[in-house]
Amino acid sequence: ENVHLSSKHYFSAVDCPVTLKRELRSPVDEGSTLHVEVDISEGGDEVKYQTADNLGILPVNSNADVENLARALKFDLSSYFRLNAAPGCEHKHAALFPSPCSVHECLSRYCDIAGPPRRSELKLLAAYAKNPICKKALMRLASKEGKAEYREKILDAKMGIVDIVSKLCPSVEMPLEHFIAVCPRLQPRYYTISSSSTVHPKSIHATVAILAEKRQDGSAFKGVCSNYLADMITNGKVRVFVRDSTFRLPNDVAKPIIMVGPGTGIAPMRALLQERSHQKLNQKLSVGSNVLYFGCKQRDLDFIYSDELNSFEKEGTLTKMHLAFSREQDEKIYVQHLLAKNASDTWKLIDDEGAYIYVCGGVKMGQDVAVALRKIIEQFGNRTSTDAKKYLDNMASNGRFVQELWA
Repeated sequence: ENVHLSSKHYFSAVDCPVTLKRELRSPVDEGSTLHVEVDISEGGDEVKYQTADNLGILPVNSNADVENLARALKFDLSSYFRLNAAPGCEHKHAALFPSPCSVHECLSRYCDIAGPPRRSELKLLAAYAKNPICKKALMRLASKEGKAEYREKILDAKMGIVDIVSKLCPSVEMPLEHFIAVCPRLQPRYYTISSSSTVHPKSIHATVAILAEKRQDGSAFKGVCSNYLADMITNGKVRVFVRDSTFRLPNDVAKPIIMVGPGTGIAPMRALLQERSHQKLNQKLSVGSNVLYFGCKQRDLDFIYSDELNSFEKEGTLTKMHLAFSREQDEKIYVQHLLAKNASDTWKLIDDEGAYIYVCGGVKMGQDVAVALRKIIEQFGNRTSTDAKKYLDNMASNGRFVQELWA
């Protein structure tokens, strides 16, 4: 069947059961990070993975959002429909998602009703507003002049299409087929796999930070995918597929590795450590040193996987663990500060021993770590800042400096 490129996962992802979920943070910490295990034994090729690949999860919108939207637009959630091409456009038609399906399934799985719409989508919505004030407000938010207001009232306020049609502009009326055309598709969320495929060939582990914030108006904003996983019952099925990642251990196991993964950035490092531990203890290979930089707020709050990391250290797989607890002292200490502190050792590992460096976490942290590494190369390699940058770029193009970062 001719399938729309951005929708191919709707057709190819497979349903796999979630066999384990456990909280990784202390009960005293207000945040939540879950360790999730997905059984892939029946999943086939779509979920075959290599250590530290990416797991794609197709999220499902909350029932409350789906019902609010259906109520506002007068959609019957229990009715079924099939998507067909408009007459004369059959040759251009590509399937957006599997149909026939119920309106409930369409709004739950295939429409991004909770994410903030783009300005172009607000302009399209405006055409369906019956109240002239509503129409004018949407047109203003969609205009070039309304950019600042759009940022404040839609992006910063975390307003999705469901909030717009049920709260901001309840006069919007549109038929289902028009809504499907206007509303963007619900996209997969990617998590760097936190397990080794050698050690866990039949299950995929993911490390999931649960996104829950208060909006300016006092209502709750919840991340669609993380909360869908948080509410998942044991053996409940989740629709998944695997995507290659750039994290690959050195072919030469004797090469050292430096891992920088604060917060949930620890996920691929846990996978790499499982793999290196297996190479060392089970395959009796001569494995190079493994150095980890991990950071979080406080040792007793959100030092996730601390028990596992301590046992990797005990068994000799984890050569050195450098920990940055940003809230345990007056001045904030982050992983890049510890990296700078160990500049001389780091340079030896990189230049003398050909170490591989893996970085995972937020974009800002990734940039700070790259700056710290360039300074180390500049200082200890006696290079100009331009040459230090070239040296690091060269490591990246040879697969020796790998970053997976998110905004």
